Amino acid sequence: MEKNRKIIMDDGSEFYGVAFGKTDGTFVREIVFNTSVVGYQEIVSDPSYTDQAVVMTYPVIGNYGIAKEDFETKVPTIGALVVRDYNDRPSNFRSMQTLSELLEEYDIPGISEVDTRLLTRSIRDHGSRRVVICPADTPVAEGLLLLATEKAPTDAIARVSCKKRWYSRAPHAKYNVVAIDLGMKSNIVRNLNDRGCDVTVVPYDTPASEILALSPDGVFISNGPGNPEDATTTVHTIAKLYSKVPIFGICMGHQLLALARGGKTYKLKFGHRGGNHPVRNLATGKIEMTSQNHSYAVVPESLEGTGLTVTHINLLDNTVEGMEDVKHKAFSVQYHPESAPGPQDSGYLFDRFINLMEVNRHA
Repeated sequence: MEKNRKIIMDDGSEFYGVAFGKTDGTFVREIVFNTSVVGYQEIVSDPSYTDQAVVMTYPVIGNYGIAKEDFETKVPTIGALVVRDYNDRPSNFRSMQTLSELLEEYDIPGISEVDTRLLTRSIRDHGSRRVVICPADTPVAEGLLLLATEKAPTDAIARVSCKKRWYSRAPHAKYNVVAIDLGMKSNIVRNLNDRGCDVTVVPYDTPASEILALSPDGVFISNGPGNPEDATTTVHTIAKLYSKVPIFGICMGHQLLALARGGKTYKLKFGHRGGNHPVRNLATGKIEMTSQNHSYAVVPESLEGTGLTVTHINLLDNTVEGMEDVKHKAFSVQYHPESAPGPQDSGYLFDRFINLMEVNRHA
């Protein structure tokens, strides 16, 4: 098949491929890679991938199609999908459409037949950076000019957060949780519902006063896309909620919790994205196999004097994977305990949130 699309890197190198999904147009995206063997539907529908072109390191993608029950959001916002071998004839009794049909429906470009091993090594060696996805005959100079002139977006959370409050009820609920939606995955709500929590989901810019008026037993801060330092509104909200109610943050929520207490974050060279990242729980010594998707991390030294202490570390690069403030009943993790890519090592974190809310009731 003729290679009719390409990726222009910021150094002028080119990676050619075959279009699927949305097959026309020119796009500027941040390119990243994900090492997961399965779960491409969850990746495509994870709002944290907004504006990012995700390179799948596993070669065969699309082979089990798209299942209605497996979406993490109603409207996928991933920037693009880059694969080696795209399979357009899925074998799966649950499949309702092909991956290409899904991408086409939501105007998401896909590129197959790409040398994903070489592309992944480029990202590993030179870092995540912005690239141009365009027709194969686009001049390199034109692509580089577009990269130089188009500003990187800073409003990703505003675009993917819910626009108004919504609810997810649990039968015989015991707890009322308010979840701040920064681009929240659906399975987080399911995990809270399964543990007896009514969940009220609110937009990212909901004031602390409105959240407290809902009389929550606890506040959850979700995952989301972009640079945590751009989310100043939510950081201020978290600072005002701190110590007033138990708080649990995941991924972006973890980073914003640190910022709200005066900590700092920084961008990783190529981020953590995959389903098998080893994380050590410093309290127990146990190693959890975790699902991760993030570009930024918390500066450990910046937590001094904040009340937050490090509880988990990544065994690949020693980055901060968890924090807690025992006195004020706040904790967070950088990884995704709701994802369960096979191992379900981290589900206890939701139980810990339940226990904090129960203890706080009787404090």
